[in-house]
Amino acid sequence: MDEVPPIIETHALTRDFKKTRAVDSLDLSIRPGELFGLVGPDGAGKTTTLRLLAGLLDITSGSAKVAGYDLARQPEAIKRKIGYMAQQFSLYGELSVAENLSFFADLYDVPPAELEERTERLLAFAGLTEFKDRRAAYLSGGMQKKLALACTLIHQPEILLLDEPTTGVDPVSRREFWDILTDLNLGGTTIIVSTPYMDEADRCLRVGLMYEGHMVVCAEPRQIRAMVKGELIELRPDDWQAAAALVATLPGVFEVQTYGELLHVFVDSADRRLPGIEAALGEHGLACRSIRRATPRMEEAFISLVGHLEED
Repeated sequence: MDEVPPIIETHALTRDFKKTRAVDSLDLSIRPGELFGLVGPDGAGKTTTLRLLAGLLDITSGSAKVAGYDLARQPEAIKRKIGYMAQQFSLYGELSVAENLSFFADLYDVPPAELEERTERLLAFAGLTEFKDRRAAYLSGGMQKKLALACTLIHQPEILLLDEPTTGVDPVSRREFWDILTDLNLGGTTIIVSTPYMDEADRCLRVGLMYEGHMVVCAEPRQIRAMVKGELIELRPDDWQAAAALVATLPGVFEVQTYGELLHVFVDSADRRLPGIEAALGEHGLACRSIRRATPRMEEAFISLVGHLEED
């Protein structure tokens, strides 16, 4: 059986802003129906990458195809195939939920005969049916995000490009939003989403880590977690700063990460090093409320990989 061609493919895709290279020689291949996560520190090039793929920015050099269309020569054709949701999506606060959907339907030339059915379906899908007559300005932050997604979906795009769509909303709304994305993805929609939340990245089929315009890692979440050197010990000392400084000097310790007052310590062998860490803390009068082995998450892997990139 012939392999299905990628729905998004870039080769050495580059974008400059005056003297700044925001995206540098990006090679990317996204399969149809894939849920792809894009992560990286601020300024890594994630937003510029999504805007390039949406046909909103000109290419400096390189090439890209989106849904079979050439990004440089056919950017307007691409826009019919994609739904792009910016970090600050432009809802109209004085319009109701239903009126916002109608406005975006007009922008994308949705046939009037199909508008009512699509509107009702999207309202139900996003859990907004009972709020359809409420002005967008009076919705909660989570509801505004779901309305923005519904407006992005009104023309039934094959591809969704979402730029940090859940930033600034509460944990319950984040979970509800991701439940909607998962249903869309199971229905065949290709989704590329940038996110600052590593638990969200863990829900993606593959994750790309960008740094200074480059794609430095692109793999499944489990493969990225496995890139962290060593085994993990988690401890909660009373004086985390003194404990971190001490533990970093002990034999077999590769790296110490801080999470508030919690320390994550990567060592060559958790079983071997845990008693030594506990003993060293006791010798220096540093009390520890808890110390245990733990399993690395995407967050630890991300911090470790970015830390090594910055050192290099």
